[in-house]
Amino acid sequence: MADLLMKMPIPYEPKRQNRFILRFPSSLGINEWFVESTARPHITIVATEIPFLNTSTYVAGRFNWQTIPVKFRDPIGPSAAQALMEWVRLHAESVTGRMGYAAGYKKDIDLEMLDPTGVVVEKWILYGTFLTDVNFDSLAYNTDGLATISATLRMDRCVLVY
Repeated sequence: MADLLMKMPIPYEPKRQNRFILRFPSSLGINEWFVESTARPHITIVATEIPFLNTSTYVAGRFNWQTIPVKFRDPIGPSAAQALMEWVRLHAESVTGRMGYAAGYKKDIDLEMLDPTGVVVEKWILYGTFLTDVNFDSLAYNTDGLATISATLRMDRCVLVY
């Protein structure tokens, strides 16, 4: 039993959920500190069935990267609502009804996890990311909570760099 406990390295330091930065291209004007919470990438792989006689075997089929939820704090200035709405306008303009080109609204975003000293220890690149849902969230007179914005990011693919 004592041998099992010795398998864990002594200088073990786990990654922490609160040590991350979501970096957007500077052209969007979305500051890293706007982000309150997010998730790491999530992949789903379809199992493709190969039926034969009275049994089946399976192989990996198509895979799909799932959407990522992001919650933003909305300060007065610079305004997260304004920055996100500018990105939305690259997708679709509600005043004119015009849609944008994918080359204009799809962006590459970095998700970095940090060690206790701020050094990046895990880096994801989310390629071809765009917004699929932006919710400017609710307001209420009976609370003094922070105003937030919820968004959903859809990406073409994710790469774990390290």
